[in-house]
Amino acid sequence: MNVPIFGEYADVRLLAELAVEAEAAGWDGFWIWDHIQWRGEGDGEPRAPAVDTTVALTMIAAATSRVRFGPMVLPLARRRPWKVARELATLDQLSGGRLTLGVGLGHPPGLEYGDFGEETDARVRAEKLDEGLEVLTGLWAGRPYSHHGPHYRLTQVEQLPGPMQPRVPIWVGGMWPESRAPFRRAARFDGVHPLLFSVPLAEQPAVLRELLSYIRAHRVEPERPFDVAFGSDTAGDGGTADRELVAEFAAAGVTWWMEPISHWRGSLAEQRERVRRGPPRT
Repeated sequence: MNVPIFGEYADVRLLAELAVEAEAAGWDGFWIWDHIQWRGEGDGEPRAPAVDTTVALTMIAAATSRVRFGPMVLPLARRRPWKVARELATLDQLSGGRLTLGVGLGHPPGLEYGDFGEETDARVRAEKLDEGLEVLTGLWAGRPYSHHGPHYRLTQVEQLPGPMQPRVPIWVGGMWPESRAPFRRAARFDGVHPLLFSVPLAEQPAVLRELLSYIRAHRVEPERPFDVAFGSDTAGDGGTADRELVAEFAAAGVTWWMEPISHWRGSLAEQRERVRRGPPRT
């Protein structure tokens, strides 16, 4: 499941209930978006209600027992990485080691950064994201950590306890083929959540193969497991169309089917029913 946190979904109790229903229906993961504010479609649209991602994830962690969960994706450049490290380590402990962290630059930059006087330049945000990931993983190592970079400075900091998992999986989001940098970043970590907005559905499996070939060429630890989270709309009726669609993407390299749930797809009641039908099967 891939679920927004605004509009009708701006209710942490509802998000926790959906996660419980998803777990009962056989889904393996429940990820939520991370936005500081949201606006309707088009310029001049009013702001939509939204909730805090970390608070919502806490409710989800406490309400479930099996599904993996996390932000998809967290714009690390607009957060202090040491505060994020503490929050996420606590969430991983609370959940018994079920956290997966999605990271990205954050979009749109005006709503996520500019409205608050923060840097909107993509190059600077990318620098802060990369440096923030260094800090995050350094603090999770469980020993005193120092860092002196252009954006962050830490001196002999030790955060205990760390995450329950020896290594919290980090998946990097990005838009392909518009940008290559996020996918070089993903090659250093544990997975990728690509966005192929400009690619027609019929062409997406072939484009994913191209994308994954690019990532493989940049991996420094090719033996380490690597996840690919991607998906589309399915009916959940056990029909041939769902099975063929999922099988085609699995053959292209997708390891996690990411089913989108949102108001763009239908009413809340319809989306809740889709959750209850369970995941598509190959």
